[in-house]
Amino acid sequence: MLISSRANPTVKHVSSLADKKFRREYGEYVVEGIKAVDECISSGAEILQIICTEDLSDKYSGALVVTEQLFGYVSTEKTPQGVIAVAKIPQNKLVAPDGACLLLDRIQDPGNMGTIIRTANAAGYKDLYLLNCTDPYSPKAVRASMGGIFYVNLHFGTYEELFGVLKDVKVITADMNGEDVFKFLPPSEFCLCIGNEGNGVSEEVTARSDYTVKVPMRETCESLNAAVSAGIIMYALKNNR
Repeated sequence: MLISSRANPTVKHVSSLADKKFRREYGEYVVEGIKAVDECISSGAEILQIICTEDLSDKYSGALVVTEQLFGYVSTEKTPQGVIAVAKIPQNKLVAPDGACLLLDRIQDPGNMGTIIRTANAAGYKDLYLLNCTDPYSPKAVRASMGGIFYVNLHFGTYEELFGVLKDVKVITADMNGEDVFKFLPPSEFCLCIGNEGNGVSEEVTARSDYTVKVPMRETCESLNAAVSAGIIMYALKNNR
């Protein structure tokens, strides 16, 4: 059956997930686009519902099929590809990391969040600890993660909770006053902390840090984007071990 009404309960539910309030309430988020949905399926993520347009109904068996006009209403993309999956937000237990990990301290831009998740997955940082950050399950962050969000463990908590599980882990913060990351020899196990886009790492996290590193830059460059800096340092630390 082809659905065309905005009053359809499933359509209304999926539309509501664009709002952080409802993502939290239902513990669900949306994944949009053919490549992203296919990656979500292959990753083994818990998918609750798929909505697609009629031309993709054969590819996504069991999906709720809607008109293109209605899909455009549900979609958060500028150029919708015709398929959305609703996935369950994983409830990861707050535990100590398995190998090198990241602590994200007040990252506020969804694009930066998604890009950092994407790079962390590529570089082999599986556990990410989020302290007062933007929602990594927002449509923009999920899109920017390019599938990386399906392969990392995201942990949320207060300062006390996060450092409770990181108590035995050496913390390396990224700061412009740190030492050259390319000359730095990291410990075998560590947590790299990336701070807020405008204000850097918070004072309380800085006080807990064991080392501080920076990306060396020419004098004509004042700073790097948080996600770019995070990516460079992630790879440098892995290569320096």
